Amino acid sequence: MHTGSIVLSHRNPEPRRAMIPQPLPNHSACRIRPMTLFPADQPTGTSVSTLVRLGTSTWTYEGWQGQVYKRQYAKTSFARNCLVEYCRYLYQGEPLFRTNDATFYRPPTTNQLKRYLNQIPDDFEMCCKVWEEITIPTYALHARYGTKAGQPNPRFLDVGAFMELVLQPYREVNFHRHAGPFLFEFQWHGLPADEFFARLDAFLGALPTDFRYAIEIRNPGLLGERYARLLDKHEVAHVYNHWTGMPSLAEQHERMKSFTAPFTVLRLLTPLGMSYEAAKSVLSPIPRLSKNCRRCGGIRWIWCRKPLQRIDDRMCWSTTDQKAMRP
Repeated sequence: MHTGSIVLSHRNPEPRRAMIPQPLPNHSACRIRPMTLFPADQPTGTSVSTLVRLGTSTWTYEGWQGQVYKRQYAKTSFARNCLVEYCRYLYQGEPLFRTNDATFYRPPTTNQLKRYLNQIPDDFEMCCKVWEEITIPTYALHARYGTKAGQPNPRFLDVGAFMELVLQPYREVNFHRHAGPFLFEFQWHGLPADEFFARLDAFLGALPTDFRYAIEIRNPGLLGERYARLLDKHEVAHVYNHWTGMPSLAEQHERMKSFTAPFTVLRLLTPLGMSYEAAKSVLSPIPRLSKNCRRCGGIRWIWCRKPLQRIDDRMCWSTTDQKAMRP
């Protein structure tokens, strides 16, 4: 099962630069306008605002055939060729999906990225879910890690490994124009806060400034002004993640007290307090999903539409990733 994300950014992103910290907006200030998923002059539900990039973390669900995918695909070619049709899926006569993210379990290859470039339209941006080898301090006791399970990860926050194995393929195929934020997902870990923040600070300080980055943490205790100051220092976004053990999206913003970059990412994951395994059970099989997703999705979109504010040209991309979710 997969879940979702939302990203806020400038219309014309520039290389990262020193930025003035943005305090939590005063709702009464005249220059602040409530962010909405829909244009102000159109009724809610008629069109997705250009401020929003909505998409999914992956797009290769065969269960979407007949819903998103109308063409007939050979089983061996579906995953390789369906991105074109995904990008053309219309809602109220307009393309609905304008972003997505992938590549968490392995770094991308240049051939893979070239194939994407041949299938996506000019205004499409893909977020890169950074290879987990860069973001886990210790391998979990999981079968997929084999003999490495339970062992320290020597590539954790290794700048050289990230530059060579993750970032370099994007450079080689000139993917800049279509690159959304690189998303670093840090699963729950037992590192002391001082150690984690020190290593993260050094890592972010060594990254090139011509791409955008966002940090997702699963340790609620790390959320706060210290974490926000660190991200602000490097103009890196916090990923507001709706996940089992995390506070609500609104509470996360209360703890952050500010936006830390010209864009923001929201990932819509499991219902709060519900384990991954339980959520997967609730959201399966496919025919039940559109009914059972409403409770989760409604809470998330209400938060995005009402409390979140934007200043000037702050912009919202949104990617949803609920496995086999009906658009």
